[in-house]
Amino acid sequence: MDQSKDVKSTKGILNALLLAWIIAGTLDISSAIVTLIINNPNASILGLFQFIASGAFGDAAFSGGVPMAIAGLLFHYLIALTWTTIFFLLYPKIKLLSKNKLISGISFGIFVWLVMNLIVLRLSRVPQINLHTGHIVLGMLYLIFFIGIPVSYLANRYYARVMTHEEI
Repeated sequence: MDQSKDVKSTKGILNALLLAWIIAGTLDISSAIVTLIINNPNASILGLFQFIASGAFGDAAFSGGVPMAIAGLLFHYLIALTWTTIFFLLYPKIKLLSKNKLISGISFGIFVWLVMNLIVLRLSRVPQINLHTGHIVLGMLYLIFFIGIPVSYLANRYYARVMTHEEI
């Protein structure tokens, strides 16, 4: 077994995964910030990050100042890393994902929205929000365009290169 090939392979997937994670996490949080500002120009971005932190810390997050906002930002990127990693791990195992990266991205974005909103947020300590159709559609679109499609595209790009090199 060629250990240098294993190291290259591990480094390659880590680089692809980290790139997809940073892009998806940044696009997603940027969309949340822009939406917050559009909907309420006086709203606090600090409050947005505290809201995210409230998933773990409950109401205490809202009086926790900058440390809680930083925790919220870290939680956001941890969640984005988790979803990105899940997709990268499933991609070579579920052949359907490689058939059409756009459909895979759309499906993954919807899946992420469903799991986050119907399971994770309900089990967390965030204040419960009444979901209405517009909120649901917008939330799904954000996750489709800012997590699902970029992660699908970058996973496809990485695995297409790996498969091409393995066949040679």
